[in-house]
Amino acid sequence: MLRVGIVGLPNVGKSTLFNALTRSNNAESANYPFCTIDPNVGVVAVPDERLAPLAKIENSAETIPATVEFVDIAGLVAGASTGEGMGNQFLSHIREVDAVVQVVRCFEDSEIHHVTGGIDPVRDIETITTELILADLDSLRRQIPKLEKDSKRGDKEASLKLKLAQKIEPHLDEGKPAITFELEEEETLVSQSLFLLTGKPTILAANVKDSDLSETNDNKYVGTVRTYGKEHHGCDTVVISAQIESELADLNEVEANEFLEDLGVKESGVGQLIRAAYHLLGLRTYFTSGPKETRAWTIRIGDTAPQAAGVIHTDFERGFIKAETVSYSDLINNGSIQGAKEKGLYRQEGKDYVVQDGDVILFKFNV
Repeated sequence: MLRVGIVGLPNVGKSTLFNALTRSNNAESANYPFCTIDPNVGVVAVPDERLAPLAKIENSAETIPATVEFVDIAGLVAGASTGEGMGNQFLSHIREVDAVVQVVRCFEDSEIHHVTGGIDPVRDIETITTELILADLDSLRRQIPKLEKDSKRGDKEASLKLKLAQKIEPHLDEGKPAITFELEEEETLVSQSLFLLTGKPTILAANVKDSDLSETNDNKYVGTVRTYGKEHHGCDTVVISAQIESELADLNEVEANEFLEDLGVKESGVGQLIRAAYHLLGLRTYFTSGPKETRAWTIRIGDTAPQAAGVIHTDFERGFIKAETVSYSDLINNGSIQGAKEKGLYRQEGKDYVVQDGDVILFKFNV
């Protein structure tokens, strides 16, 4: 399962957000730095409004959503790249995740301590980015001498990695994260083997107080974070209120919807964040549906029908014959599989078919 790391300075709302995401109290949340030391891990369901209509058509006894793993990582401070605060643990834990959600505090509250003494979200983003860049530079400079030796011995893979490392190093030296370096197509796979922290896909989570959630444009910090994220990281910003999310976690669906309605908000920020993280990882969803269950399965963009079948069981991929497929919208619009068949919308696809987000599939296989 792919993992998303929640990072940020101490006391910005990381652990509160993690508890809301996972509907738990596993992450300690307190008004002092470094209350999170060991990373907390939780499996989170991906909200998908398509599951219920599919289950209704098939009268399914159960619905099972797709999931993503979230990790609450210790707060970082300036100097983390040289071991300050929980720096060494922070860096080791972030290396193990596939994408990053950076929580940024965008509200004033004299009762909640800020590690730098004042609210400045851009400064906070730069603090974390600088430490990650310094760690990446140190990593590259340790790798380059060995890559040079291996390259001289005729190691083609080492030669490719060396060339890319030498191209990325000055980019990092200018204070720019690796994710903003424009890779050529053949360099994409090579870059992953350099294990750069700033090369991980990132989302900024602007944490606001409850009164700002319905009118985010009135919060002077949110616009700044959005603009800075796009210009300097090429990433999106999701607005959340960690405190509200923690309160929603204790409510049932009806109560939660009423609570959001009273706040003038249509949807929980956590739902948006989970979906954004899911798509950031290059993940998409297909469905299987029947009387027993309607289930969302996770695939990567570009996966073929046999690869998608393998997500269910390796035997499905090994013995793949064909995929009987209909798009979610075609199935819903026609009310049943039979209705889609009568319109010629129910297809039989072979091994080369690239599965699309929202496909409803029945696999035929023989082992």
